[in-house]
Amino acid sequence: MSQNSILNTKSIEFLEKYLNNAAPTGYEWEGQKLWMDYLKPYVDEFITDTYGTAVGVINPEAKYKVVIEGHADEISWYVNYISDNGLIYVIRNGGSDHQIAPSKVVNIHTKNGIVKGVFGWPAIHTRNRAKEEAPKPDNIFIDCGCKNKEEVEKLGVHVGCVITYPDEFHILNDNKFVCRAIDNRMGGFMIAEVARLLKENKKELPFGLYITNSVQEEIGLRGAEMITQTIKPNVAIVTDVTHDTTTPMIEMKKEGHLELGLGPVVAYAPAVQQKLRDLIIDTAEAKKIPFQRSALSRATGTDTDAFAYSNGGVASALISLPLRYMHTTVEMVHREDVENVIKLIYESLLKINDGDTFSYFE
Repeated sequence: MSQNSILNTKSIEFLEKYLNNAAPTGYEWEGQKLWMDYLKPYVDEFITDTYGTAVGVINPEAKYKVVIEGHADEISWYVNYISDNGLIYVIRNGGSDHQIAPSKVVNIHTKNGIVKGVFGWPAIHTRNRAKEEAPKPDNIFIDCGCKNKEEVEKLGVHVGCVITYPDEFHILNDNKFVCRAIDNRMGGFMIAEVARLLKENKKELPFGLYITNSVQEEIGLRGAEMITQTIKPNVAIVTDVTHDTTTPMIEMKKEGHLELGLGPVVAYAPAVQQKLRDLIIDTAEAKKIPFQRSALSRATGTDTDAFAYSNGGVASALISLPLRYMHTTVEMVHREDVENVIKLIYESLLKINDGDTFSYFE
């Protein structure tokens, strides 16, 4: 399996369609339908739950269960208040960044369809801007071209409507993928590609594989908490994004040195089961897959924590994708890192045996 063979034209077409589709936290189902449709040829069956997590299963009859997981949701905003003069004030749905909001176009999702709006902001030469008041959650606002509250409501906009950015997928310099919501629909894409490769390469696994696309990670790992109780896995390999720390205003002494193009990031943390992590590292070294290491204090902040501490303890590991500009509309990753995360998960699965306990006492 050569490096160039991992992503094909169909893969990229799916990635673009999948990233461009809005899937804010709590509203992931349309994206999940796209994901399941792409995954369908490569799995035996699907599991879904009440809140929208989707799982493609290979070998569903097997007692020993291995999860590979990403999360499906993206950060967004909620309509919180509509003023008498027709301006919309918002609250976060996930970790949305208020400082990038001014001058951004938005999609307000209503039962009648999308209503367009813009995050307005005073001109630089007005008196208020002379004092350089910064954007804050309580002073940013959306203007959808209405003169009063009644006009806004006639458009179908009400408190609780979810708001997303429309920024779409593109490629920079031939090898950088850029879009909003790469955190972490790229994870869902990568685990789907692992399933595709297993099918195309006719690999028979000695265990049940649960390709899991969890919801509601951005508000506290909630989808993973729910689905791990349903699956009750023996092993979980989670993939998410992590920061490229070479960009300005990030201090490497605090965040470590992680960089686009240098490979997947293998995490060291209490939630990461060491023998499973060592299997992944040994696989990377044997297969000459470049990788980086990251030390995480206390929690990983990813769905790894939800899986690791569930069901009496599940052997879990985290393989992260380096990303620039997290929680903005221009999140950026390197194509080669994407391919190497896919390859590392794929090759690691082939090293796991039915019944592996990963016990420290054997």
